[in-house]
Amino acid sequence: MTKLTLDDLKNNKKVRVYLEKADAHLAGIGYTEHGLRHANIIGTRSQNILLRLNYKDGDARLAAIAGFLHDIGNVVGRINHGQAGAILAQPILTEIGMDIEDIVLVMSAIANHEEEAGDPTNIISASLIIADKSDVHRSRVRNPSLISAALILDNKMDPLSAPCGSAIGFYDIHDRVNYAATESELKVDPLEKSIVLELTIDTKISDVMEYFEIFLSRMIICRKAAKFLGCDFHLVINNVRLS
Repeated sequence: MTKLTLDDLKNNKKVRVYLEKADAHLAGIGYTEHGLRHANIIGTRSQNILLRLNYKDGDARLAAIAGFLHDIGNVVGRINHGQAGAILAQPILTEIGMDIEDIVLVMSAIANHEEEAGDPTNIISASLIIADKSDVHRSRVRNPSLISAALILDNKMDPLSAPCGSAIGFYDIHDRVNYAATESELKVDPLEKSIVLELTIDTKISDVMEYFEIFLSRMIICRKAAKFLGCDFHLVINNVRLS
């Protein structure tokens, strides 16, 4: 059977259409970017987590595939998109010629990547969860009014010249927290058995407590996933360790 790689998926027209249309759906309801940029980052990051922890290349390859495909379920709706994505991925991977044992592992990881209804039950799902929840950065924000608001806060734009609707309180908190994250780095230390998410947050745009308001459940599932990989998970914001 075919040893499918991340590059194979990137060049697959059907996969790209699913991801592009899924992201268009989320854009329509005001969500942050979940398209090819996010898919590429999560696929690569999921793979690198396992490689850094000295897991087999084959397991890392499956993590990359699961990471790249994990959000295709958004094409049919945001609610339960993990489960929808797992079902949508199965015929695509079968058509390409992937081994059935590998397909079910990828399906399980995709179905369990959301904290509301998922659990890390194997190393593929564990690496995907950590990779996905650590993608916090202003490059995911596509609301131009938010950018204007940030410029106002930095005294770089006259409020009277900002687009209509750019009052700070108008924005979704997810947009504001993501836009406030100017730097984001995930560090995996195989010797210390630790996985550390380091963030730099511009507190003029969003304070640290707002981060915890929306991301606490994500950090909890990251801790569970890291434990499954035999590691501790830590969060560092503005050079202060918080967990």
